[in-house]
Amino acid sequence: MTARPTSIIRTTKRFATGLLLLSVLTGLSSAAQAKDEFKICWSIYVGWMPWDYGAQQGIVKKWADKYDISIDVVQINDYVESINQYTAGQYDGCTMTNMDALTIPAAGGIDSTALIVGDFSNGNDGVVLKGKKSLKDIKGQSVNLVELSVSHYLLARGLESVGMAEKDVRVVNTSDADIVAAYSTDDVTSVVTWNPLLGEIVGMPNSTKVFDSSEIPGEIIDLLVVNSKTLKANPNFGKALTGAWYEIMSSMSADDKPGTAARTFMGKASGTDLAGYEAQLDSTKMFYSAQEAVDFTLSKTLLTTMQYIAEFSFDHGLLGDGAPDAGFIGIETPSGVFGDSNNIKLRFDPSYMKMAADGAL
Repeated sequence: MTARPTSIIRTTKRFATGLLLLSVLTGLSSAAQAKDEFKICWSIYVGWMPWDYGAQQGIVKKWADKYDISIDVVQINDYVESINQYTAGQYDGCTMTNMDALTIPAAGGIDSTALIVGDFSNGNDGVVLKGKKSLKDIKGQSVNLVELSVSHYLLARGLESVGMAEKDVRVVNTSDADIVAAYSTDDVTSVVTWNPLLGEIVGMPNSTKVFDSSEIPGEIIDLLVVNSKTLKANPNFGKALTGAWYEIMSSMSADDKPGTAARTFMGKASGTDLAGYEAQLDSTKMFYSAQEAVDFTLSKTLLTTMQYIAEFSFDHGLLGDGAPDAGFIGIETPSGVFGDSNNIKLRFDPSYMKMAADGAL
């Protein structure tokens, strides 16, 4: 398997640049209007490869045609840039994690809706120690990871699980492109990263994975996020995307030749092969069933997770300079709101997934 290039890491980045802010303020100064042409963007990651497959195989077009609209599915080879472009109004939807949805568009004032809850990391992200067997042994070590990313969040949650905090270690910001090479040196004894890099590092001599995302299930979530105003003005946009997604899920999850062909396509498109892609799927909890995704979104656990995410983000200055506390941005879930109910900027809306589950699309 090959690693994801540096330009497409799942890294949280502060909402920045006056030009981007100006674009946002200008583009969203009035309510979204009804329209029939839409664009969504995505970047390479195991849980988002289905969008490429769906676009290339005509599944997205089929569902767009059903609702008399067009949807352009665009790959952007820079994950953070894709979210920035979505935030600036250049795209109507974008793939991103729950943490990044909060800290980039929502923190930038863009009311966004998690239309499709696609999966969560279930072992794809992990902490590895060299020459040690327990997470408690990390105390006092320098930990190499992509700072302010989901790896950083995973470390914080892992330390909490053994009664420690970030003050007990020293975080060393290291790009994903460099982390395997860094771990190969004698000086680096602890890293946090994601697959396929994680598997490569764990396979090195004297290495032990001491904590991974399967121990905080459902916290690192991969989403398709859309602009809330655009969705409200254009419900057929949401219906077409959701219908296409679950047709793709049905195809890729099938244990038959078409299913194998779909997974092979996604593996090659992501820089690996069928075996490599399926290995990544093994540590990803995909919601192949719409009802399963609905149930996950309805769970009260989601609200607790987003509180964890908000608190971590606030503690690390990711909610903006003006945020007085972790609840500055309201996060709406079916089981309640965390934060300011008068400033809701991130919404988890299972209604479209429910339509798919009920066969109502």
